[in-house]
Amino acid sequence: MDSWSRNFELLIKSRTPLIWIRTKEEERLYKFIEQSCKKLNIKRLVSWDCVNGIKGVLNENGKFSNNPLGVLNWIKEQKSELPTILLVRDFHKFYDDPSISRTIKELSSSLRETNNNLILSSHLLPSSEELDDLITIINLPLPNLSELTALIKKIAVNTDSDLSEQDLNELAIASSGLSETKVKQVTARALTQRGKISKDDIKDILEEKKQVIARSEILEFFESKSAQNDIGGLKVLKTWLKQRYRAFSKEAQEYGLPIPKGVLLVGPQGTGKSLTAKSISQSWSMPLLRLDVGRLFSSLVGSSEARTRETISRAEAMSPCILWIDEIDKGFGGDARSDGGTSQRVLASLLTWMAEKESAVFVIATANAIDKLPAELLRKGRFDEIFFLDLPNSEERLSILDLHLKKRRPGYNFPLSTIIDRTGGYSGAELEQAVIEGMHFSFSENRELMEKDLIKAVSELVPLSRTAKEQIDFLKEWSSTGRARSAS
Repeated sequence: MDSWSRNFELLIKSRTPLIWIRTKEEERLYKFIEQSCKKLNIKRLVSWDCVNGIKGVLNENGKFSNNPLGVLNWIKEQKSELPTILLVRDFHKFYDDPSISRTIKELSSSLRETNNNLILSSHLLPSSEELDDLITIINLPLPNLSELTALIKKIAVNTDSDLSEQDLNELAIASSGLSETKVKQVTARALTQRGKISKDDIKDILEEKKQVIARSEILEFFESKSAQNDIGGLKVLKTWLKQRYRAFSKEAQEYGLPIPKGVLLVGPQGTGKSLTAKSISQSWSMPLLRLDVGRLFSSLVGSSEARTRETISRAEAMSPCILWIDEIDKGFGGDARSDGGTSQRVLASLLTWMAEKESAVFVIATANAIDKLPAELLRKGRFDEIFFLDLPNSEERLSILDLHLKKRRPGYNFPLSTIIDRTGGYSGAELEQAVIEGMHFSFSENRELMEKDLIKAVSELVPLSRTAKEQIDFLKEWSSTGRARSAS
């Protein structure tokens, strides 16, 4: 928050008369303004809301309650001898009144002659374009890691909660993306339930994050129960992901490594792309946010770009997190002319952010049809790496079948060599389906699963490698030219 405070103080020192601060955290904003006033030696900080009127001037406390025009005229009359900052809350409700609009216009010039400032605080942006050029708009960002650490440490000390340094750091990281008020609510619940705050509160924090994301139409908080051990094969990709996870650590930053950007997974359906996205969330202990590309494209002109910016800011507020863009080829693989260029503008916003982002948001995108993806998405710098997930070889098929059999029939004791020989060209999803189909056969006859059941199941299943042979051959040829690394 140091950079925000510096920027705010610069606006005050340069006599910026009207500042609109967008935030829902009124108490936190007041503390920041109070600290800035002390630094700048501004003796008088006055706040106003329509119920309580003026606060902060002894002989005027309570004045102008329910009189927004009155408080604007009050700041207009204040002299320069005693520099004053007036903070007015919820002013978006009165903003469209003609007399208030006129008075704000006059204040934009008259306050420049004084050392006084008017700050308007609201969770919304100003609705009228008429005053846009006169008001400086800034957003109060959510608490950063150091603020959250200090807040949780203070609560821990006040409640005699014995928090280790590591637990404190983990709680602070898990709380990123929440407001100060939300963190206080979560810790209050923890104190009521357990009498102290501890690492166990991370579950409650993640639940609170789900509620925040639930209010978004575009992002979905995806609770993953899959781990990397649930995926057969893909050894190269798994090793690469372990290396990238270490790059999020403080030691990696001190070593000079940048925060990882993301990965693009390309391959036929059923090869484990989506499963990999889910497993990363579990293995890295980071929230997984699924982006619905279709919902980005609103029918209103210009609102798709606004939704994209809102989605990016929500994802960054949740960092460190994983942003999963499933089947990105379906969202951005169409003809730009058919939607008036909306998809291209949305894609451009995403690509610019991906190339320049410094936040700990790891983007994992999946695609089935590489020929539909725009070339700029595949350019180096967008993703850290592009991996091709091919149909599993015999060793991987053995690993996948063994994994699914141990999961569903832990006591199975028949050989898999015959089934492996007969499943060339089968995807991981199709092998899982063969196990389920074989279990249907054995269950219908009230007996344990046998080798013959799986042999029958694979003989009746027609794999995608036959029904979509041309598409898969194209993908293999594309990856063989060195444009993507093999995940196996």
